[in-house]
Amino acid sequence: MPTPSMEDYLERIYILIEEKGYARVSDIADALEVHPSSVTKMVQKLDTQEYLVYEKYRGLILTAKGKKIGKRLVYRHDLLEEFMRIIGVNEDGIYQDVEGIEHHLSWDAIDRIGDLVQYFEENPKRVKDLKQVQKRNDDINQ
Repeated sequence: MPTPSMEDYLERIYILIEEKGYARVSDIADALEVHPSSVTKMVQKLDTQEYLVYEKYRGLILTAKGKKIGKRLVYRHDLLEEFMRIIGVNEDGIYQDVEGIEHHLSWDAIDRIGDLVQYFEENPKRVKDLKQVQKRNDDINQ
């Protein structure tokens, strides 16, 4: 099982490959705002654990295992962002909130949040009802 730091790298590498067709050390470093030397160390670790294949000066590719985990990590991130929007979290804080909680939830909790998001998507009236409750509570608390 990858560590939270490894997950961040796998998620970003997966996104870069999906968007650009490749992921270079410099691209990963820019995206994660870390030094290229840190990326190289992590990429070597991910290679050792068979999440990707890395050849110095040639680049990297995700293994089937790495692609599967990367896709699931992107799904988790996107799902949590959507959940935050549904429950009315201010858009400016969503990314920080998701980054703060995504590594601390079990996959069972993620699956249940997925069920809840699906429920709200299939029942838009419930979202409207939730917004009314939030407004009422905001009015009371002011």
